[in-house]
Amino acid sequence: MSIALPAHGDDKAESRYDRLWRHAQLYDNPDSGFIQSFALSGRLQADYAWFDADEGDYDDARWRRFRFGFTSQLADDWTVKLEGDFDLNNSPGDLYQRLTDAHVDWQVGESTSLKILKHSAGFTLDGYTSSKKLLTPERNNLTNNLWFTAEYFTGISLSGKLDKRLSYKAGVFASDDSDEWGVTDASYFTLASASYDWATDLGLERARVTLDYVYNDEDRDANTRDFSHVVSLSSQWQQANWGLWTDLSAGDGAFGQRDLWGLVVMPFYSFTETTQLVLRYTHLDSDGDNGLRLNRYENRIVGDRGDEYDEYFAGINLFFYGHKFKWQTGLQYTTMDDAADDGGEYDGWGLTTGLRVSW
Repeated sequence: MSIALPAHGDDKAESRYDRLWRHAQLYDNPDSGFIQSFALSGRLQADYAWFDADEGDYDDARWRRFRFGFTSQLADDWTVKLEGDFDLNNSPGDLYQRLTDAHVDWQVGESTSLKILKHSAGFTLDGYTSSKKLLTPERNNLTNNLWFTAEYFTGISLSGKLDKRLSYKAGVFASDDSDEWGVTDASYFTLASASYDWATDLGLERARVTLDYVYNDEDRDANTRDFSHVVSLSSQWQQANWGLWTDLSAGDGAFGQRDLWGLVVMPFYSFTETTQLVLRYTHLDSDGDNGLRLNRYENRIVGDRGDEYDEYFAGINLFFYGHKFKWQTGLQYTTMDDAADDGGEYDGWGLTTGLRVSW
């Protein structure tokens, strides 16, 4: 998913960055017989995080993500994509972690695409938004709790448009935790999504509402969150410099996981072509004790769980080359209640700033 942001700053920056990014395209010949294009792909992300809470503190600079691979367009509307995930915080012998995108695509028709093998199973607002195009340094904690954060699963999915307004995605995925491809070690889950865009009717640049439903066949070896059903209703609205993204989601817990629901409201405003303000409020509530987990960096301080969560976030994005080259900074205040009083309470501030590059 993307937002209607200008891709670049001034003309000099545009030509300079265009020339640099063009080096990733190693071959391009649509008239060739079999391989029509070949391009390097990937992303490099670095973070500095400072968090201070009543329960403790965390302060560190780390490589957040590094993925590298290629995309190749073949004859007859076929595409091959292969990308690996590498942890630059590790020693050279332990850099490789897993395959992420490792799939074959077939453009069945003008508006229908079929994907086979390992690819993203995106649902919830931040779950279906690529980490390359997030408006905040980290995905919201609703997505962290309900979405399957491994993200990439072996499966098959069909996506497309039924008309100019209505689009869909439907897929079946193995819930294996294999680092490459796997379909036999756990069970499966299904994902169905439908989106409708009211932009034309309302006279807006963007007015998209998405409904996601996930059925997850329960299996203790599954590399998913412990929910048998997840429903998410999200929206994306934009006109001129203003925008608003929202998410209302709920999950039916399994294996002792409590049922939970959550709400995200994220308005944003673009001051210029390169500067954007983002605000976000997140609320989560579980049906019983210890149903909620904290997000990435708060979790380094408190690893236990609670039952009610609130986050207030304000951030600035600096776009040097659209989402392909940007700097993101965010300040947040987070609380989590723990009615069981067994170690999950949290109350603190956090600052995250990071570089995001993709090609």
